[in-house]
This record gives sequence, C-alpha cells and structure tokens, in this order.
Amino acid sequence: MNISISKRLEACCAYVGKGDRVADIGCDHGYTGLYLLSQGIASSVIAADINEMPLQSAMQNAKTYGFEDKMQFFLSDGVQNVPRDFDSLICAGMGADTMISILEAAPWLQQEHYRLILQCQSKTPMLRKYLSEHGWFVHRETVLRDGRFLYTIMEVFYCPLAPRLTLGQQYITPALRMERPELMEEYYQDVLFRLRRAINGRGEQADPEMVAALKELEESKW
Repeated sequence: MNISISKRLEACCAYVGKGDRVADIGCDHGYTGLYLLSQGIASSVIAADINEMPLQSAMQNAKTYGFEDKMQFFLSDGVQNVPRDFDSLICAGMGADTMISILEAAPWLQQEHYRLILQCQSKTPMLRKYLSEHGWFVHRETVLRDGRFLYTIMEVFYCPLAPRLTLGQQYITPALRMERPELMEEYYQDVLFRLRRAINGRGEQADPEMVAALKELEESKW
C-alpha cells in the first residue's frame, strides 16, 4: 500500500520503535499514522488534532485505507484529551512555543518510557533549551532537506540526570554532532549565519547568551 508523506515526516517515522503504540499530535489528515500502520511499524495510532475538520478527514482516510480498527481519534489541544497508553509521541510541524506549551500542560509525560519525536518548525534552540532545563535528553537528532529547507528531527527521552546543554549545544546538540549527516556542514553554516545576523542586528543590545553560543560554536566547529 503506497501512502506518501513528506521526507521530514518519514524521518519522524524512522525513530518509531517496531510495534510501538504511537500518538500523533497535530495529526492533520492522519497520513503519518496511516504510513506507520501501512509499513508495519506501529501497532496502533492515536490521532489527535485541535481542529475538527482535519480530524474528520483523518477518520475518513482511515476508513478508506482500512485502518480504522487500529486508529483512535481525539479532538484535543495537545495531549490533554488523549489516552496515555502509548509508547512514542510524534509532534511535527509546530513552532517551539506550541511544543513547549504542550509539554508544560502534560507533566505526566515526564516518564522514561515515553519516546518523544519532535520536528520543530521555528525557534528550535528555544525548544532544545527548554527540554534540557526540564530533564529531557536528546538521544538522537538528524538534519535533512525537504524542499528548499533544512529540518532537524529529535528523539527525546525524559532523563533528569542527563547533563544540561551548553549555550552552543542548544543550537547544535551533541546528538546532532554524532549523527554527522551529509547536510551537517550546511546546517552548521546556516546556524552561524543566523546567529551573526541576530547579534549584528541588535548591536550593543545583543543577547549575551547568543554571543556566547556563537563563540562556542566557532571554537568547537562540529
């Protein structure tokens, strides 16, 4: 069965464990969950969205592809209204502010058996900083190109004893350095470019943490 999804969503799916029960938060039309089921990766999928129209579309798509018996659907702001009996949580295509608000509203996620698979659209360093400061550990991270843009995908576990990320590591994590994908040099240069532009644009009012992060990255390379 051929269910097509974007490269960034395929990368998210690649972090799901074989046989995992998956919660797809912000499921849109449900294709990520359908892909996981059609490929025999997930054993079941909880599909949740804050908007009713895409959720209704996901329900119809599940019937069309014959997976309605392996999917549950919930109208939910984040994970507030979903069951807690899942293994992997996918949250893709949202900004850091939204993802942080989802995590803050669900402290019960702070258990080591949950796997979080996060694909952040904006302010990714902010998300990494939040995760690190609240006991989450980025176990794996990779960078990929989808269309004209570079994205990173993170696999995150709750591990309160893990060392916190340094300022530079909030931009390029140790996990990302270990991965060393083909696009790492381009991603590194893009991070430096954005940091320099932000610092230069603020002049004497530049954020000292950004300045320190840039210095750390320039000295450490990747």
